[in-house]
Amino acid sequence: MRRHPLFGLALAAGGALALTPDTLFMRWSGLSGVQMLAWRGLLMGALLLVIWAVTSRAPRAELRQLASRPGIAVALFHFLNATFFSLGIAAAPVAVVLIAVATVPVFAAIFSWLLMGEPTRPATWVTIAVVLGGIALAVFGKDAQGIGLNAAALLGALAGLGVAVMLALTFVTLRAHGGVPILPAIGGGAFLSGLFGVALSGGPAALGGEALWAIWIAGGIILPVSFFALSLASRYTHASNVSLLMLLETVLGPAWVWLGTGERPTPQMVLGGTVVVVSLAVYLVHTGRRRMRAAA
Repeated sequence: MRRHPLFGLALAAGGALALTPDTLFMRWSGLSGVQMLAWRGLLMGALLLVIWAVTSRAPRAELRQLASRPGIAVALFHFLNATFFSLGIAAAPVAVVLIAVATVPVFAAIFSWLLMGEPTRPATWVTIAVVLGGIALAVFGKDAQGIGLNAAALLGALAGLGVAVMLALTFVTLRAHGGVPILPAIGGGAFLSGLFGVALSGGPAALGGEALWAIWIAGGIILPVSFFALSLASRYTHASNVSLLMLLETVLGPAWVWLGTGERPTPQMVLGGTVVVVSLAVYLVHTGRRRMRAAA
């Protein structure tokens, strides 16, 4: 069945919005980086793998696809993405990590061009520049003193760039290789990252906490729903479009934290969020009209 031209964008928008409260639940959990890596990976991975086992109509064929180079690559990309993010947040200022993660659309456009030969329109590059500027305003507005370049900041920037590269490669690979089964690939990578987190934390006995319910919601509901929708969307729209919509988490995440913890956003954060939302809205309206004309 032929999909509506806006199906991929709508799916990506839903996945991105579902991901926005993730940071709030991470804050509520009060866990360390490796503890969050363990719980998030195990819960997300187990749920996606169970859903795949129950719903798959051709498990053997999908396992063969999963064992292919693209399938293994997607699982590895998600494993590294989850690991870099959790450990980077634990070791570095959040603002530095998020600014680096915001480069996902740049890497997605570059990898789409290098690996698939997809042209990236000037409007996309302009939107990327404007969105990154808005996110810089929003994130750096958290710290009135600014962020110095020290060992922790450098580590956070490198971890965030690693997350951005892995996410971009995931989206581009899924778009280029439509046969890769999303549920076992993403679920397998997530579960491996969870096992890695357990090993780093010292074993299951070290995974306790006072607010485990928060990380259970994040790992068992928010992450599986959002990443499955975002990964599936990458098959129906350009990877840079999915990446741009994911940037909503950087802007809306602080708003959820404000509502849930009382941490008020600064004027710079409000301004940056306005820039991002308005530029994304203009870009999506323009892209939707262009796709509708092309489909007609």
